[in-house]
Amino acid sequence: MNIDEVLHYRRSVRAYDKEKTIDPEKVKHCLELATLAPNSSDMQLWEFYHIIQPELLAKVSKACLDQKSTATASQVVVFVVRRDLYRKRAKYVLKFEKENIHRNSPKERQAKRIKDRELYYGILMPFVYARFFGILGLFRKLLANVISIFRPMMLEVSENDMRVVAHKSCALAAQTFMIAMANEGYDTCPLEGLDSRRLKRALKLPYGAEINMVIPCGIRDGNKGIWGERCRVPFDDVYRKIQ
Repeated sequence: MNIDEVLHYRRSVRAYDKEKTIDPEKVKHCLELATLAPNSSDMQLWEFYHIIQPELLAKVSKACLDQKSTATASQVVVFVVRRDLYRKRAKYVLKFEKENIHRNSPKERQAKRIKDRELYYGILMPFVYARFFGILGLFRKLLANVISIFRPMMLEVSENDMRVVAHKSCALAAQTFMIAMANEGYDTCPLEGLDSRRLKRALKLPYGAEINMVIPCGIRDGNKGIWGERCRVPFDDVYRKIQ
């Protein structure tokens, strides 16, 4: 399929044919493609839990209020935000960037570019993602507002703002995954209606992990899992051309 066909094929499918199986290796490959999604500062504060085991699928479905999409899915992927890994991910990206600069940048520019990356991933990212009961976020907010008096400055830097940033990035990965699955002829349905506490317990997630969304996977059961035609507001209501 071309991209138009893939996007029109993808629907939020809420009932799957239990007689039709999907290849877990293809699902895994779609998750590998999901890692190519754009994300804020390349921090990649996400994890993907690919669930195949029937007993765990049942627990996940219960945590998702036993919706038909999870109850009939042959596999489920849980997208998880890991803001608590910000130091580890920043160190990884910094190491990669240093090697990347050595491989691909002109020698006369390497020193400055490495210094810029060290400042960004060694100091700025740990500062921006650090948390302490909202206090650090408040300090960053005040600092950003003062700086913005003199020059343009990003203002959304509170702890809750950074939580939104991490979830947006994870959602981009989830969307990329669903598009890749559609290209395989597989169906998905993004879910946010769930008991996050029970789901975290079932997956044995650490305290700092947050559920972004749950995506049941399978092959649609005819038209049973699709609620008729797709509803979208008129394009002219959302499109603004600035000339």
